[in-house]
Amino acid sequence: RTEGAKVILMTPQGKPFRQARAVELSKESHLIFLCGHYEGVDHRVVEALVDEELSIGDYVLTNGTIAAAVVVDAVVRLLPGVLGDDQSAEVESFSGDGKRLEAPHYTRPAEYAGMTVPEVLLSGNHGAIAKWRESQALERTRRNRPDLLEEG
Repeated sequence: RTEGAKVILMTPQGKPFRQARAVELSKESHLIFLCGHYEGVDHRVVEALVDEELSIGDYVLTNGTIAAAVVVDAVVRLLPGVLGDDQSAEVESFSGDGKRLEAPHYTRPAEYAGMTVPEVLLSGNHGAIAKWRESQALERTRRNRPDLLEEG
């Protein structure tokens, strides 16, 4: 076993992987991912070496490498300098209290296939834009992930 390393087993039986856990793991100095194949790994290995069992969802893959890649991507993008703008990871779905999805994004051109960018985003009024983004994020969360808004 490597001293100072956190050993993580990717398994459908693990704790659900969430953004908050990605933030915590991004502060670790050394991560080792153990990826079983088909039926997983011998449980004696789990007992002897594994610090944590993680799952990326309630489904089964043929092996844990894809799940590990998902976790690695979520963690690495939180490391300073990876995104170029460290604030990019702070204002997105599941950031902050973890109970809101992100508002929709728009780019150029201002009109595409007869659809336009909402006027408020072109207004330059930062207060109005912030209010619009908040209301859109709440509506998107209600529509796509109402479970995030439930108390508890």
